[in-house]
Amino acid sequence: MSAQVVYEPLHRDIYNFLAGLSQKGIIEYNDQVKPLSRIYIAQKLIEATGQTGLTPLDKEELEFYKKDFFNEIGFFKEEKREKKFNIVEKDQGERLRLFSYSDDKFKLNVSPIFGIKAGLRYEKKLTHFWNGIYFYGYINDFLGFSFDFRDNTESGETIDKLKQFTPATGVNAKTSRNIVNYSNNKMEYSEAKTSISANWSWGNITVGKEFFGWGYGEGGKLVLSSKAPSFPFVRLDLDLADWLSFNYIHAWLSSDVVDSSDIYIASDGRERFHFREKYLAAHTLTIIPIEGLNVSLGESIVYSDKIEALYLMPFMFFRLADHYLSRHYNGAGSNAQLFASISSRNQLQNTHLYGTLFIDEITLNNVFNPKKQRNHFGFSLGASTIDLPVDNLKFTLEFTKVYPYVYSHFIRTTTYQSASYTLGHWMGSNADQVYASLNYRFLRGLKATLWGQYIRKGEPEDESKQQE
Repeated sequence: MSAQVVYEPLHRDIYNFLAGLSQKGIIEYNDQVKPLSRIYIAQKLIEATGQTGLTPLDKEELEFYKKDFFNEIGFFKEEKREKKFNIVEKDQGERLRLFSYSDDKFKLNVSPIFGIKAGLRYEKKLTHFWNGIYFYGYINDFLGFSFDFRDNTESGETIDKLKQFTPATGVNAKTSRNIVNYSNNKMEYSEAKTSISANWSWGNITVGKEFFGWGYGEGGKLVLSSKAPSFPFVRLDLDLADWLSFNYIHAWLSSDVVDSSDIYIASDGRERFHFREKYLAAHTLTIIPIEGLNVSLGESIVYSDKIEALYLMPFMFFRLADHYLSRHYNGAGSNAQLFASISSRNQLQNTHLYGTLFIDEITLNNVFNPKKQRNHFGFSLGASTIDLPVDNLKFTLEFTKVYPYVYSHFIRTTTYQSASYTLGHWMGSNADQVYASLNYRFLRGLKATLWGQYIRKGEPEDESKQQE
């Protein structure tokens, strides 16, 4: 079956719901590279329908999500639908929408976004208000599109204007740090995400601007996370077999490095300048050897200055491409990484075991020589149990360690960052973390989480010594 592709935003609770069902062995679920398409999620909802092992709350949540994914579930039924036009009323799936339209060739759903959050930081009140609009839709049998815009305002005496040592997404905000006579107790920023996808029976290609998540980890993700602001990309997904899938992305990052060769004086007397170009190419191969076990191997490279054709080739070995382009000169090279992940779900009853390894640089011949070793890597190990011993209760425990110099590079335009925020784990290099959480779902849409973490963070590294 071929159906249009629209990716579900990373922050949606549907991901946790499906992960929980998979952890109990109810569905087979591959969420190594997120976001996932709405059609894939709909397929998993169909798979879960009628299965044993669902708690009463699971069944209630399942029916709710089936309403939200009504159009996508309908793709599998291949039913001809009447033209339907709704304004501020329920759509054909019984979900309330600001606007919805559906016929055999075109479908569109539009929803407003409103939110407010209040809390304390250093015993001072903080508020965060956001509003915007989200819409997605499908055209014919092979095109899907989406758009998400949010305008944010944070207020309070202790607002975090930099959002550096926190899992919160980094921002490019208006603050008193960059705007003259701007309030010290306020910051404003906007975020826009969009995508358009074309698909065929065994794959799809997407152009967009979005967040990515690679691997697993409640306390943070080592490889790709939503710490850095969203960035534009081209994405290719290939479903090669039931047990084999491939993902490739090429992204345009923000270097925050001024191009000193391109500075001139504008007519008003101010300097006009540009930032150096910066790019990311990454690919992942995921193998499912047996039910519930996923093994993924991946590689990425951060390069700069100009687009290189070799990194536009999805199956290229990027590290060897870097050797070819740089002629083995460090100063002409880029920054390559290798990573791997393993995930085991329900092979121990209702348990998820997972781990990730991220290698920035390692020298195996000097691995035990403290003077010559270059062990720039990080790893994460985690385990969670669900519905044991109480239904709808989940316990998670994780340990993550990131060694010095991981994510950094002596060439500033090739660090593993975008907009000066790491692409991987939010705590950065030279750090470790123990994270634990207890999550209980009371009813559909209401849950409580008790969590804690212990972090050790070392001094920043001298990146100029990285090439020695």
